Amino acid sequence: MAFHQITLTINGETEIIEVPSNMTLLQMLREKVVLTGTKNGCAAGECGACTVMLNGEPVNSCLVLAVECDGAQITTVEGLAQNNHLSPIQEAIVAHGGVQCGFCTPGVLISAQALLNRNPQPTDHEIRDALVGNLCRCTGYLRIIEAVKEAAKQHAVTV
Repeated sequence: MAFHQITLTINGETEIIEVPSNMTLLQMLREKVVLTGTKNGCAAGECGACTVMLNGEPVNSCLVLAVECDGAQITTVEGLAQNNHLSPIQEAIVAHGGVQCGFCTPGVLISAQALLNRNPQPTDHEIRDALVGNLCRCTGYLRIIEAVKEAAKQHAVTV
């Protein structure tokens, strides 16, 4: 099996990692970098538990090969909090009870943050569209949507 040395930025830190050709971004994050917040749900791109931002866009990390990320910027759920403070979307998810079992939460947070990055004042429809790839079997989504709306309000106040 061929190995490749890749350089990428993960949560603001430059990493040089040797990966096999067939290793996914999800596997690399969990096994090589030991960032285990990104979850392995279905390994088929259906559930969204493994969502991370790749160059600012949400992707299912189970479907992206690590070698494709050479030179890329990756943001995982661990990268949302800054200076030991939860991000506005993380605070809102907690405040609105948008977490039950928590398995989907990292992917939901990343998808929501990516939406807020590109559209700080999304409509309900835009929020639902942004979260369509994230399956949650516990909350029924209503609390998650309310949390995204709250985070958007907080963003509007700080801008």
